[in-house]
Amino acid sequence: MSEDIGRRRDDSGRSGRVQGPQDLVGGLVLMGVALFALWAARDLGGMRGISFGPGTAPRLFAGLLLLLGGAIALGGLLKPGAALQRFGIRGPLFVTVAIVLFAVAIRPLGLILTGILTFLVAAMGSPETRWIEAVVVGVLLTLACAVLFPYVLGLPLPMLPRFMQ
Repeated sequence: MSEDIGRRRDDSGRSGRVQGPQDLVGGLVLMGVALFALWAARDLGGMRGISFGPGTAPRLFAGLLLLLGGAIALGGLLKPGAALQRFGIRGPLFVTVAIVLFAVAIRPLGLILTGILTFLVAAMGSPETRWIEAVVVGVLLTLACAVLFPYVLGLPLPMLPRFMQ
């Protein structure tokens, strides 16, 4: 009887609390991201005949994410699941800073410096980072991007900083 303290029961004997709070919150967050994506894509054109427009894929994926998030949140309401856990801010903070840094620094610093720099900033998001390995992986990924974007995809990205050109 002591385990029922703090729980309300309805006539069917089910608990009045959320069964899987972690799933509920996760589903709601996914739905929020999807709604933001739908809002951000609102000005993009849609389908024209049988061809895709620039807003078709973003809206399609946002709609799928909205449905998936709703299913996860509903599962959190109906099925027992994990309790909410502590949320660490360090990882998301450094990854967000790295993304913003990339957006701001790509034109003045070029892909090579910006790629390595932002990879190292994102690596600071984990206390388990091994810095020698992070530098090696950052350099290798940056070199792969330096080949992929301008030569394979044909994107006109600056490779070197403005002061070196």
